[in-house]
Amino acid sequence: MQRRQFIQISLAGMAAAWAFPAFANGARRAASLRFLSSVDDGLGGHFIAAADNTGAQLFRIPVPERCHSGCLHPHTEQAVILSRRPGRNLYVINMLEGNLETVVEAGNGFHFYGHGVFSKAGDRFYATANHYPGGEGVIRVYAVNEGYRHLEDLAVGGMDPHELRLHPDGEQLVVALGGIKTHPDYGRIKLNLESMRPALVVLDRRSGTIAQRCEPSHPQLSCHHLDISPEGIVIAGYQFEGDKWQTPPLIARLDTRNGNFSEIDAGAQQSDLGNYTASVAVHPQSPVAAVTAPRGNTVMLLDYRAGTVIGLVPVPDPGGVLAEPDGSFLVSSGHGGLYRVRGVTQAPELIARHPLRWDNHLTRT
Repeated sequence: MQRRQFIQISLAGMAAAWAFPAFANGARRAASLRFLSSVDDGLGGHFIAAADNTGAQLFRIPVPERCHSGCLHPHTEQAVILSRRPGRNLYVINMLEGNLETVVEAGNGFHFYGHGVFSKAGDRFYATANHYPGGEGVIRVYAVNEGYRHLEDLAVGGMDPHELRLHPDGEQLVVALGGIKTHPDYGRIKLNLESMRPALVVLDRRSGTIAQRCEPSHPQLSCHHLDISPEGIVIAGYQFEGDKWQTPPLIARLDTRNGNFSEIDAGAQQSDLGNYTASVAVHPQSPVAAVTAPRGNTVMLLDYRAGTVIGLVPVPDPGGVLAEPDGSFLVSSGHGGLYRVRGVTQAPELIARHPLRWDNHLTRT
């Protein structure tokens, strides 16, 4: 407890010293905020940054470790960003003030995978985690209104639960299981590539009962990232851990209304993805989804309702992606650029460039 308090006090002081909001009052900042992202600068510093729809930076908070993804509280100004595997902290941000409110540790024997989600009411927070003494994947459940007090762990029936989303019904969680065993003593080394069991899992957020488990067509297709449409169609992205000469499908589709699970054939464009996807965004107002493939320097656009590929858009080292209200997608690059992707017939628009490295996810605010 003393260590946790020390970290909280130290980071709060750092945030006050380093955050630099773009506007003079919280109301204007809140109106202009568009997304959060974890970023690294050229000196190796780690930050949580907020930017608006022009790419202008609104604030930047220093943190002691590389972070990954997060989510906005549905009813308050809070947002949560989690540390990247095998990180052990989640950071609660006040979006109006642009500062760090608190830090919550994963707990003894646990580390986070960098993703979490709030319940619709905002009273519960769910974070994917690894109980590394045995390698079991869990979802750690926290009471938000009690200072993110840990309540329980939900078993996910596998290793390496990564990204998760709240189903539109508000009662189920959809979880991407990578199937990879790791341990903090070995950093990011993958310990079981010959015995992986990845899956896409749907479970009850209250009881933990698993309603559906879908396994990829190849056991080394690590299921890591996903998004879900308003009608309950899930698009998930894989990262292939097998032989480089193979080009298996990298995108899965699950219609939770009827349980139909399939993988999307990209045909001749499959090899252009580099056997690795980084982030998925399903547009809530159109049938289009975007999947980033940084090793292939491309963004794939899909018709997620039909389960077909629309085409590829070249973007250097794309990572995070968000759906924009006008039907386009905002994409961040590991080279520091922010791009707007409007379709396969138009070149991506570079809207800003910063001397930093964006992480693989953008969090809408």
